[in-house]
Amino acid sequence: MNKKTILITGASTGIGRTTALHFQRQGWNVIATMRSPENETELAETPNVLVTKLDVTDEASIDAAVAEGIAQFGQIDVLLNNAGYGAYGPLEAFSMEKIKRQFDTNVIGLLAATKAVLPHMRNQKSGFVVNISSIGGQMTFPLGALYHGSKFAVEGLSESLHYELAAFGVKVKIIQPGMIKTDFGGRSFDFVNDEGMSEYQPTVQNLFAAFGNAGSDPSEPQVVADVIWEAVTDGTDTLRYRAGADAVDLLDKRKAEDDETFFADYKPK
Repeated sequence: MNKKTILITGASTGIGRTTALHFQRQGWNVIATMRSPENETELAETPNVLVTKLDVTDEASIDAAVAEGIAQFGQIDVLLNNAGYGAYGPLEAFSMEKIKRQFDTNVIGLLAATKAVLPHMRNQKSGFVVNISSIGGQMTFPLGALYHGSKFAVEGLSESLHYELAAFGVKVKIIQPGMIKTDFGGRSFDFVNDEGMSEYQPTVQNLFAAFGNAGSDPSEPQVVADVIWEAVTDGTDTLRYRAGADAVDLLDKRKAEDDETFFADYKPK
């Protein structure tokens, strides 16, 4: 029987990289895609791993990576839509270019990658589309209109897709990580502020205080990789999977509290 194959977007760091290595250790083929594959060494030297270029905002690169992966391994059994980043800050402070970039990466790029693999999965009548959402896809922090808007979109499109793809044997899974020890606070975090907009500054300070508390004990990326593995191997039709103890606690808290009670924790005192 042929080995199964997973294609991962954003595999150069963090969750994507850790998941690539995890699936490879389980005996899978891995198509590890990234914007700058020429900079990758470890994955490029790992057996049964194809490192190739894919920028989710470049449709041609998506099509090329999918075609190369199928040519190399014969099939794609799982698409992991992992590439993304978080834009935070007062909406007024963002240029329209940055607003569009957030949605082009987190939403349009995810849809483009999914659309590119669906003909193949429809033909083989099997497969998984696994979308990395966030606790921020079902709850919000202040100043996250762009990031949360994009992740709420991921939740909605995934939920809808799970109906239509089931018609030909493809399952959709949503992964909801909490705070993870990745570079989300670095290159994957685009914070924009204008200190001249004084009205927003108390909210800015409150946000960083909340993030500091929430990020004091982040989970390792391996926690998410383990949940992704569970999602594609547990044999169930479960749609949503939380990753990290804080994800469980915060989403339970959001579900249990009314809006005003929940919001009070994040408003300037």
